[in-house]
Parts: sequence; structure tokens; C-alpha cells
Amino acid sequence: MNVKILSPVKLISFKNQNIMTVLGSLILALLIAMTAIFPFFIPNDPYLADMSIRLASPSLEYPLGTDHMGRCILSRLIVGAKATLGITAMVVVTVALIGIPIGLLIGYIGGRLDTIFMRIADGLLALPEFILAIAIAGFLGPSLTNLMISIVFVKWIAYTRVVRSIVVSERTNEYVMAAKVGGSSTFKIIRRHMVPQIVSPILILATLDIGKVILTISSLSYLGLGAQPPAPEWGAMLNDGRPYFQTAPELMIYPGLAIFLVVLTFNLIGEGLRDKLDVKRR
Repeated sequence: MNVKILSPVKLISFKNQNIMTVLGSLILALLIAMTAIFPFFIPNDPYLADMSIRLASPSLEYPLGTDHMGRCILSRLIVGAKATLGITAMVVVTVALIGIPIGLLIGYIGGRLDTIFMRIADGLLALPEFILAIAIAGFLGPSLTNLMISIVFVKWIAYTRVVRSIVVSERTNEYVMAAKVGGSSTFKIIRRHMVPQIVSPILILATLDIGKVILTISSLSYLGLGAQPPAPEWGAMLNDGRPYFQTAPELMIYPGLAIFLVVLTFNLIGEGLRDKLDVKRR
């Protein structure tokens, strides 16, 4: 009987990966519970301004204090979590729904269609994603809808390129050739043989991309191109607290910590999924 013994270095690395994945999953579960349950227990109206209690210290009524408009910071963080995470989920799903079919199509068909797409993709990828998103959002005007459009426009190409590269490498394999000889249609070959090959890479890419999307949304909102006052979005809250950083730094610290925690959570989960599902990496 063959017994495979892991070296101490590999064993420690494996344990650390599991710990990080479990930690990220626990934080994610807490965030989901917060966005799903906490809105029913919001301590105060997140939109209600009261200048008589502006920049108040933490208390039983206002656990994290109030902002420059006298609004409850904790209430705005909770509502802002739902807005930020909801927008991020919509962006990632939309990008996947656009990028995956195009990648499957051009990767399998190839030819001139593939060449035209690659030239367009190379031209768009020559520009930094964030700068291009700023330009599109600025052209369309400041709003959450336009912010989502700008991010989707610069993100779908990465998904398409990943799917295309997998399909191009798989379409010449013997099982695909046998399916063609057997009379299987293009749609059937893509559905039965190509789609299963892209599930793991796209899942890893999407999980790791969530943190980047959150940072992009928060950055654009911080620049005034996303959520508009009085919307309690984390990036907009950072922008609102910027003039008061020296006198009331908590106005920027709390939403900044929230963004950091969410990005760290999805990065931990993404790294764990990559180590678990990426065959080539293993």
C-alpha cells in the first residue's frame, strides 16, 4: 500500500490555506447576516439629519457617533453595506453574463471573429481599467447606474479572454473531435464539453474580482462619480468625511475599515478556492 506523506512545509502551507479560507467564509457569513438581518434593527434613520448633534461622540443611542450632518454613522454603515455589496454583486453577475458567452463563441468558432475581438480587446486593455472607468462614468454623469455601466464596460473583457483561452486549448482535444464526428451540434459541444471546463476558473476569477470591484465602486463614489448625497454608500461616506479628517477621523475610519474587511474577506476566499480548484496550480 502506497502512503503519501506530506512534507512539514507543505503540511503547514495546507493548514494555513484552510485556516484563511475558513476565516474568510466566517467573515462573509457575518457580512451576509448583517446585510440581511441588521436592516430590521437599524438604531436610527440613516437619512435623518440633526445639526444639533453633529459630530457627537459614541453613545447608547448612537453607538458609533454621528457625522457632520448629525446622522447615525452605524445606521449609514449598515445601509451602505447593502448598497455596496448589492451593486458589486450586480456588476460581477452582469460581467459574467456578458463575458462568458462571448468567450465561448469566439473561442470555439475562431477565425476572423476571434481576430477582430482580440484586436478590440488589446486596444481597450492598453488603457488602465480605473482611468477608463473614470472617463466613462464622467462622460455618462454621476449616478450609481452609470457607475455600474462604466465598470461592466471595462471588466467583461477579462472574463471573455479567460474563457476564450480555455476553449481554444480544449477545442482541439480528441473528445471534442469525436463529438464532432458523432454529429453533435456546436451548441451541444459547448454546453457539454466546454462549459464544465470554465466553471472553476471563472468562479476563482469572480471571487477574486469582487474585492477589486468594491474598491473601484468606492473609489468612483469617493470622487463623486457614483452614489450621490444623501445615499449611505461607503465610498460616498469616505468623501463626506474627508473635510473633517483632522477633527473627526472616525468619519473616514469606519467606512474605510468596512471596505478593507470586505475586500480582505473575498481575497481570502478567492485564494482558498484557487488553491482548491486550480489543477495546474496544485
